[in-house]
Amino acid sequence: MRHEPLWPPALAMLAIAGLYAALPPNLTWGAPWWLLVAIVSPMIALILIFHRLDNHWVSHFLGYVLNSIVTAAMIFSVALLILEVTQHTVSAQRLMSSAAELWLANILVFASWYWRLDAGGPHERARTSVHTDGAFFFPQMGMTDDARIAAGEADWKPNFIDYLFLAFNTSTAFSPTDVPVLSRWAKVLMMIQAVISLLVIALLAGRAVNIL
Repeated sequence: MRHEPLWPPALAMLAIAGLYAALPPNLTWGAPWWLLVAIVSPMIALILIFHRLDNHWVSHFLGYVLNSIVTAAMIFSVALLILEVTQHTVSAQRLMSSAAELWLANILVFASWYWRLDAGGPHERARTSVHTDGAFFFPQMGMTDDARIAAGEADWKPNFIDYLFLAFNTSTAFSPTDVPVLSRWAKVLMMIQAVISLLVIALLAGRAVNIL
């Protein structure tokens, strides 16, 4: 059974930790800039180790824990930034940079959730020869066998870049665009992601433009 590589979501987690480290201290609970990096890095190492040992249950569980930690950190930072905007205590330059960092983190966080939850996660998706069932209806899933073969997608399965593209569209167009959402849990997650993106773009960035 061919396993999906774990390095793309691992890099996404490290990127989120890096974006968090770039935020000003008042948006990170006053914690040191390196704290999330210090949490994310060893957890990624453990996830990869257990994956190599074929202990996918532990690897998957640690992935849930890691996703939950970075999600909580991002949402709390967004709330603190909104509070600063309402109190008029943040400069336009810092608001713009912090909003951009949190907007990117929002995309990476939810791409990781979609990748980890869809159709039971990457390990369960690897058990099937062709991806035909899940929370999202990708265009390849509607193609006939002959069409997939002609397009060079005979054994197509979604990987992290597919979920990253989905999360990017949700944060920019506030909709899944070419990928219909089938599952209720996925709809809830996409609504949460769109709300966070809307707050960051429409309220925070808009406020920064007014200040300028």
